[in-house]
Amino acid sequence: MERPLERRNAVRTAVVWDAVQSVLEGGERQVLDIGGGTGGFAVRVARLGHQVTVVDPSPDALAAAARRAHDEGVSARVTGVQGDLGTLAEAVPEGGVDLVLCHGVLGLVEDPAAALAAIAAVLRPGATLSLQVGQRHAAVLARAMAGHFTQALQLLTSTDDGTPHPGERRFTHDELRDLLVAGGFTPTAFHGVRVFTDLVPSSLLDLEPGASAALLELERAAAQRPEYLTVASQLHVLATR
Repeated sequence: MERPLERRNAVRTAVVWDAVQSVLEGGERQVLDIGGGTGGFAVRVARLGHQVTVVDPSPDALAAAARRAHDEGVSARVTGVQGDLGTLAEAVPEGGVDLVLCHGVLGLVEDPAAALAAIAAVLRPGATLSLQVGQRHAAVLARAMAGHFTQALQLLTSTDDGTPHPGERRFTHDELRDLLVAGGFTPTAFHGVRVFTDLVPSSLLDLEPGASAALLELERAAAQRPEYLTVASQLHVLATR
């Protein structure tokens, strides 16, 4: 029986997983999961028949990913490497990757442009980057609704002027598009992630029959509508190199 936490996680990841699956159709691919943590995406990708290298700075997370891969019978398809965006060249060969997953990582690095350059170096020509980042407009709304008006104003008026960003860096659609294009990538699809999910009380999903399925259908319907990108908690983009 599916637990409440599993239902909520399924809603949060479904839009991104749908997009990743669409890229993986066809033959076996070499996939790099940067900051893949405990292997939630990596193991699912491996179950589709692909080879996955998980790069993460945490040895504990990599150990958990190895256990998950073993439990799912895909240990031979999942390789864990301790490292980060600065050590990708040591984890995979240059130009040897068909798909890079970089979910929730770009906003934590000091230099996003340099990070994208490192990713570009390991991708084959024509290969795909799956990139997920925090979306600034939604963060402004969330802080204002929580009564943190000063923080909301700081986020609202912040610009990427080269000054250090405290905490996680968040992007607007235009900022993310321009950053990718400047790095030699061609964005092919943008998706709004968690447009409604973070606004819905968890108790409703836990207690109301069918609520999780209905919310998931709504998230999928809104994900590619441009008017909802500005209120999504996160942005996901597929981009080719």
